Amino acid sequence: MITGKKVITVLPAYNAAATLEATVADLPVGLVDEVLLVDDGSRDQTVAVAKGLGLRTFVHPRNLGYGANQKTCYREALLAGADIVVMVHPDYQYPPSLVGAMAAMVASGEYDLVLGSRILGGTALAGGMPLYKYVANRGLTIFQNLLQGTRLSEYHTGFRAFSRKVLETLPLEENSHDFVFDNQMLAQAVVFGFRIGEMSCPTRYRADASSINFFRSVRYGFGVVRTSLEVLAKRLGIWTPRNLSPAGRTVLPRQATASLRADEPPPEPIPADPASQWEQSR
Repeated sequence: MITGKKVITVLPAYNAAATLEATVADLPVGLVDEVLLVDDGSRDQTVAVAKGLGLRTFVHPRNLGYGANQKTCYREALLAGADIVVMVHPDYQYPPSLVGAMAAMVASGEYDLVLGSRILGGTALAGGMPLYKYVANRGLTIFQNLLQGTRLSEYHTGFRAFSRKVLETLPLEENSHDFVFDNQMLAQAVVFGFRIGEMSCPTRYRADASSINFFRSVRYGFGVVRTSLEVLAKRLGIWTPRNLSPAGRTVLPRQATASLRADEPPPEPIPADPASQWEQSR
């Protein structure tokens, strides 16, 4: 715990068997109260490795997508009583040792969510980020800052810490099941007025780590542009997409949130789509 707040680290996993043990080993002992792993239909031994490490593991019976994986991560973390949730990719690209520092920034009350930025420290290329990804990262981030009225150094990091309030409030179920989920989530945080902090973090690209390929990167880029235009339409009062509206669906049904606050047993989580059913593995 940090200042009395329960910290849960979530690991959205897909074919992460080769790097999972190293990721878990670097998590700060004594600061992280629980680690949850969601396996998104991996074809390797990710689930077996997770069980061997004693992780609480949730398994999607088939691959549903990176966004769907995160939805399960956050839903289960909230149901487990998390006050602060830190997402770390189990491909060992981001340093798990910084989880405590990021959680502390949220626990301070100064920020509602914190991003681990690969850009602030100027080490992204040295850490192995492909040049085309670096150029796209910088160009898209500039574009997003202009349209969304922000000054973030990076919108595209997968290392993030959230307060419980953020995860209870944002209509995450309205977002994509694919990689653009990350970007939609930040756009929602901006629209909903949450305070976003950043912390410099190194990155390391490894041959045995899963990574989005070039063609899916292009698809992601178009999704980012669309998301930014939707935020601009919202800012100008032209149109409010459902995923940027308070009426959108949250990952934890609002009745469940109210029940948790009343210290009553929450209802069983109901996925928004029957395809997002999952099995829990102990």
